[in-house]
Amino acid sequence: MNLKNFELTSQFSRRRFLKTAAAVAVLPVLSQAQTKAPSKPSATEGKQASKICIFSKHLQWLDYQEMARTAREIGFDGIDLTVRPGGHVEPERVREDLPRAVHAAKVEALDVPTITTAITDPDDALTESILATASQAGIRFYRMGYYEYQDSKGIQQTLDEAKPMLRDLVEMNEHYKIAGTYQNHSGPRYVGACIWDLYYLLKDLDPRWIGSQFDIRHATVEGGTVWPTHFRLIREYINTLVAKDFRWAQIKGAWQPENCPLGEGMVDFPRYFKMLKQAGITSLTCLHLEYPLGGAESGERRLTDDKQQVIDAMRKDLQFLRKFLA
Repeated sequence: MNLKNFELTSQFSRRRFLKTAAAVAVLPVLSQAQTKAPSKPSATEGKQASKICIFSKHLQWLDYQEMARTAREIGFDGIDLTVRPGGHVEPERVREDLPRAVHAAKVEALDVPTITTAITDPDDALTESILATASQAGIRFYRMGYYEYQDSKGIQQTLDEAKPMLRDLVEMNEHYKIAGTYQNHSGPRYVGACIWDLYYLLKDLDPRWIGSQFDIRHATVEGGTVWPTHFRLIREYINTLVAKDFRWAQIKGAWQPENCPLGEGMVDFPRYFKMLKQAGITSLTCLHLEYPLGGAESGERRLTDDKQQVIDAMRKDLQFLRKFLA
């Protein structure tokens, strides 16, 4: 049965899904994906080395074809496609639009190895639809949404509520042969900003199917000089990487992180890439450009800066990364 005609199990409970998973009519998809699955419980097993993807949030001023063409002309290997509210693909239209976006990338000889989603709950009505469609399209990773701390809940309660959701997502990920990846994001409300809480959540789970999208910018903001310790703590779970930079600046009278082009800020890229090499981590890298780029930095649909200036900035950061990944 074609996936588009397959009635997804969002109407089922998660437990019923897990009991009936072997019987669903996506076996051709799964058998094809099974050949790509790693045979050992290693977060970096089976990945292509030194592949760099552009985070499609920064190209949302372009349609699928122009996005792919522009990414290829700049020199990227692939696209980290936004499949979330306000992204290139709206979750409600994932079955229709995700294959179209992936096809556009393939026409330009680009890979779409990963997508960025808002997935946190295996019981959400859209979770399985996204994972099933992504798996059929050959996508190997999806970045998750975030769990958040709230004043109304204790820290331990938040983590204890997240643990079973992650456990059940791992089962669903294994079924569809796609791995989840959780980005460490700085800020007091984000679970994972401290790395230790992310390790607590991941440490008993199979790293073939869930891991860390290690973001060196956010790790440096939160970890200061201790980020190498945090890296060592989480490294066995790192399955994708994010590259971006920042510097501390006084903004409206307060010291805050200010995003900037790669190599112009606080991130110690030489040490970071040396540690990646020593750890044998060759995971795909997603380039984020969060500094002012005429609206491209925040996913705007229209640019306020010259298009060529935006493209030149992307190319400059890409070349910086290539130097270290060569």
